[in-house]
Amino acid sequence: MASTAPDASGADGPAPVPISFELFPPRTDAAALALGRTIDRLAEVDPAFVSVTFGAGGSSRARSLTVLRYMLEHTHVEPMAHLTCVGSSHAEANQLVREFLDAGITSFLALRGDPPTDPPTGLSTDSAPDSGIGDLGSAAELVQLIHRVQEEREPFEQIGVPGFPGASRIRARPRPERVAVAAFPTGHPRSRNLGHDVDTLLAKEIAGANLAITQLFWRADDYLGFVERARAGGVTIPILPGIMPVTTPARLARLTQLTGVEPPAALAIDLEIEPDAAAQAELGIAFSTRLAAEVIAGGAPGLHLYTFNRHEAVLDVVDRLGLLAERLADERNTAR
Repeated sequence: MASTAPDASGADGPAPVPISFELFPPRTDAAALALGRTIDRLAEVDPAFVSVTFGAGGSSRARSLTVLRYMLEHTHVEPMAHLTCVGSSHAEANQLVREFLDAGITSFLALRGDPPTDPPTGLSTDSAPDSGIGDLGSAAELVQLIHRVQEEREPFEQIGVPGFPGASRIRARPRPERVAVAAFPTGHPRSRNLGHDVDTLLAKEIAGANLAITQLFWRADDYLGFVERARAGGVTIPILPGIMPVTTPARLARLTQLTGVEPPAALAIDLEIEPDAAAQAELGIAFSTRLAAEVIAGGAPGLHLYTFNRHEAVLDVVDRLGLLAERLADERNTAR
């Protein structure tokens, strides 16, 4: 549930539930203009970060960086860059991380990666076959590389020790703001069992990850049960639930094909038999709102919403959860 923190007046009050969003890079100039408007609208609700997907083998490298730079230059939002192992050598991955860091990007989502044809779903799938992997064989290795590149960019420096003339110590070097990884509440397609998913997530944390974001799930118990198993297995990093409002039967079918996670039959049937597009959207938004409310009530540390590069549905979910009201109240308290 929402954590509590002192407000600006000193009294204890509920802090807003952190929210974040995921986008994918546009393919056309018209889509880029529309995405800019979407980013501006998402920024208005003060998200913790907004992540931008990255095509396998660098297929959308320039477009991803353009979107990330737009957020840096035109909003106060923290941009998060996706990185994948697929198709990258150590040297190429090293260069790419440096390029993002040099651009001012300090948060990353490290993924094992998708097959080379990466559909623009906005989903951080992490289930590529071994044949498409480059030198980096796992997300944990990519996490280590991100930290190593940052350390190489910031050489050791000696600084004085106050009160001890002539003494010095090594200055602490900055680390990336966030290095996130994927988690799989319903099981990774290549996992031997659910315990294997926990072990893999723990390995990512040991490598230096400080946040996990789940793939799509359709039942609150899938997420809450996974978190319980992860904590029992030694995972301590926050695990954000990833949710996408699905507003058409075609999109639901496509997501099922991509993720292999079967949606509730009632949702699939309701979307399929509803002829009106607005009513379909209402069904998907209402379902996602209920799911988000259940995981937040169960202790989720925030909410990560897959946008499909549209702001309307995800902001509707945020509004129905009462999170917009929380943010407005927090802004008023901060201004006092």
